Amino acid sequence: MGTLRLLHRWAGGLIGLFLAVLGLSGALLVHKDDFLRATLPHAADAQNQDTAAVAATVGKIFSGPDAPRSIVLASERLGLHRLNYVEPARGAYADQSGEIVAAWSSKWERPEIWLFDLHHHLLAADVGELAAGIMALVGLGFVVTGVILWWPARRLFALRPWPSNLSRNGVVRQHRDLGVVTAPLLFVSMLTGVMMTLPAVEDVLLAPFSSPAVMAEAQKPPKTEGGPKAADIDYAALLEAARAMYPDGELRIISLPTKPGGLISLRVRQQAEWLPNGRTMFWFDPADGRLVASRDALTQPLGVRIANAEYPIHAAKVGGLPYRLVMTLSGLSLALLGSLAVWTFWAGPKTLKRKRKRPVAKPAAA
Repeated sequence: MGTLRLLHRWAGGLIGLFLAVLGLSGALLVHKDDFLRATLPHAADAQNQDTAAVAATVGKIFSGPDAPRSIVLASERLGLHRLNYVEPARGAYADQSGEIVAAWSSKWERPEIWLFDLHHHLLAADVGELAAGIMALVGLGFVVTGVILWWPARRLFALRPWPSNLSRNGVVRQHRDLGVVTAPLLFVSMLTGVMMTLPAVEDVLLAPFSSPAVMAEAQKPPKTEGGPKAADIDYAALLEAARAMYPDGELRIISLPTKPGGLISLRVRQQAEWLPNGRTMFWFDPADGRLVASRDALTQPLGVRIANAEYPIHAAKVGGLPYRLVMTLSGLSLALLGSLAVWTFWAGPKTLKRKRKRPVAKPAAA
């Protein structure tokens, strides 16, 4: 038990601050749509899924002088389309008539963009994403070892959102008791984070449900090559073809090919899908709008369907406001646990621990 306690303490002191950053940024990102609704015009508009109206707006945006590579269509919680360009740093929001309401050429121009990059990549691109995944994996170890270390002291349990005092003992007791209460939430948050950022770990965890080879094959795009992009694509016909197969489906993302031979892709979310942008796919030939292939997300191998649930669970895209509040609590708890772990490890023994006063010996009587 002593070795386990030492390992838990040292690991927390070394990466606790990074976990705190992931927790706090995640708690804020859960409410991204609410922030946009409060700060951008038309962000609170009701979603319009009329096929003709969506097709007219898509055609207007894609035929403009500064056409994006893809459009994420307005959702029930955000009444704006998001435009993504070939340059990763560029983007824009447009209302549902196609008028630009905000645009950026750097992630630092939009708080929700750099905050997502901080949470997902630690502002360090692919290397940061790998590091964040490894830290989340270590965080899973914290949850397990923390529960084990709490068990012998369970009789002293007292739930406190903040330490009763800033002595080392007070901070450790609060850390231990808050950690065990939030352990299930932290476990879910970090497990889904690990699975999204570390594909090798995800393959191992999902192997009992579907082999990695089967999942990879099921998610491959069609091999058919498309022709040159037509000047007047009939977007209404494309959207109607998808609606004919899934009348209740929600039109989510339409993407143009970025290289010769590519296809137009359309993502649709069926009502039973948790993923906010869906994984039901359609591919069209950009030369004539012909439907090349389609894929029903609900008939995918079980492992793929589980993988598709990782993001909505992690980012609280299901369960409405109650679950968003639950995941906010998870993120804030991780921020508190991680930051106090670092504080007590580096500063606690020197500045927080109270020195015991030794009794002064009285001189012997003459």
